[in-house]
Amino acid sequence: MCKKTRRLRGKMAEICRHDSALLKEIINGINLGFRECEFQFRNRRWNCTALRKSMRKILMRDTRETGFVNAITSAGVTYAVTKACTLGNLIECSCDRSHSRRNGGQPQMVNAVTAVAALERQQAAYEKINTTNVAKRGRGKNRRGRLLKNIKFPEGEWEWGGCSDNVNFGFRHSRVFLDSRYRRRSDLRTMVKLHNNRAGRLTIRDSMRLECKCHGLSGSCTVKTCWLKMPPFREVAARLRDKFDRASKVILRNDGNSYMPEIETLKQPTKYDLVYSDDSPDFCEPNMRTGSVGTQERECNATSLKSDSCEQLCCNRGYKHRIVSEWVNCKCVFKWCCEVTCEKCLEKREINTCL
Repeated sequence: MCKKTRRLRGKMAEICRHDSALLKEIINGINLGFRECEFQFRNRRWNCTALRKSMRKILMRDTRETGFVNAITSAGVTYAVTKACTLGNLIECSCDRSHSRRNGGQPQMVNAVTAVAALERQQAAYEKINTTNVAKRGRGKNRRGRLLKNIKFPEGEWEWGGCSDNVNFGFRHSRVFLDSRYRRRSDLRTMVKLHNNRAGRLTIRDSMRLECKCHGLSGSCTVKTCWLKMPPFREVAARLRDKFDRASKVILRNDGNSYMPEIETLKQPTKYDLVYSDDSPDFCEPNMRTGSVGTQERECNATSLKSDSCEQLCCNRGYKHRIVSEWVNCKCVFKWCCEVTCEKCLEKREINTCL
């Protein structure tokens, strides 16, 4: 994205030319997204591989798989930039301390009701700054309700403290870097891409959780300090994989500026859902045009009934069964302090590969 910096304008050009630390975290986020994509689809016909320029062909289309790649890349950038803020790796951001304001130098004690009100005010202020469309702004309350629904607040009073993840900073810079080149376009492919990018970022924000730590003598919980934290990225990726399975196919409306479900009886997808406009290939056979590398020689599970079963993964072509011998660590013993010693054992393993 930064190769042709002379053609870039605005914030994206600024990041590419001058902010090497932020650009490094953005690249880390993109790589994180691709690694998780490979993990989540390791047992499916399409396994998110980059072999033989497959990913480039996938991204040139607008299939369900394209939508997932865009969403998890956007989520990965949001996650990596937010985590860098928390760790102090970026000079332009730090922890989100907007909740832990002090009254007269004393810690501010809150409960579930006052914490919800504070989070709603903060989110409303963020959306007011970052939303120009009045109609969209009117739906902010529903968005905030969805965010807060996933946070479990402790009983009684507690103190905002610790180092909350600055997800709004990550959200904003993910959008600047990944969306800015497409904002002036209004074709269906661009609208779908921007929708899925946003759905990936929103999955991060909706997954925020509250972590708390007790303080007091002899392990008592005299004071409880809480902060907001992102979950492990694998959990975020699993949510996006579930959205992939429920993704909606859309077509352009007559106005040319919006889209609708291809099947009129289906409800309009929300901003949290994934959408696509092209049908996917079956990924059974290699096809350079579609980006399919086929499933030949893929390892399958002969006893499974899921997507990794030999019947599904091999597309009913059959599979080859063989037994291999492997040296593995065994009879491991812990020695004080601090060493683990193991013996080497020869084990036989059954392997099934698609024909």
